[in-house]
Amino acid sequence: MTEAAHIRCRKLTKSYQKGRVTVTPLEDLDLDVGRGEFLALMGPSGSGKTTLLNLIAGIDQPSGGELHVGGLDLAKLSRGQLTAWRARHCGYIFQLYHLVPILSAFENVELPLLLDRSLSRAQRRERVGAALDLVGLSDRAEHRPAELSGGQEQRVAIARAIVADPGLLVADEPTGDLDREAGDQILELLRELSSRHDKTIVMVTHDSRAAAAADRILHLEKGRLVESGTLESRKGAIRP
Repeated sequence: MTEAAHIRCRKLTKSYQKGRVTVTPLEDLDLDVGRGEFLALMGPSGSGKTTLLNLIAGIDQPSGGELHVGGLDLAKLSRGQLTAWRARHCGYIFQLYHLVPILSAFENVELPLLLDRSLSRAQRRERVGAALDLVGLSDRAEHRPAELSGGQEQRVAIARAIVADPGLLVADEPTGDLDREAGDQILELLRELSSRHDKTIVMVTHDSRAAAAADRILHLEKGRLVESGTLESRKGAIRP
């Protein structure tokens, strides 16, 4: 792996049985993602985008090939080891936020830290406060999800994803449930996390306009990379 690569896939394959049929959503895929790079994955439904995202995030395990993230071969880790790795090194951003309705924004962001018994309450509060400040929601810390707009809920979800300071963020249609203005704000935030905070971001999207906010766009079709594009500049990429 080159020093700059945060993610390295070689002949990455994922297969599973569906009745008597073997389904292979990913086959012999090679991919390198640089540290601090913002990558967008596009392709039709069933092309393997979410499968690749879940493998990179350590949610699922490959059937074959190599998958290195941060120098570690995830294909060789057990389920328990993957869970521990994911809690420290990977944040997941969903389309529908997955916030707990009865908890405040602060409490939702704090949830991942409750698994780390080495942190004191004061340390947790400091980290949550910093994460909410970074996404611009310090003044909404005590609000519950029902009291927030969709864009604000997604910001809370992003704060929750970054509160443990992971080097990798994976995002599955993070703007898919938002209007254009709120979606643009989320994309600007993701760009800032990549460019100013050195987070490696892999985002799945069907929206070419959202993908244009990334440093690079890759297209998947039937489990294979079929096309790629690199943006010369991200300046103004998500503006009309």
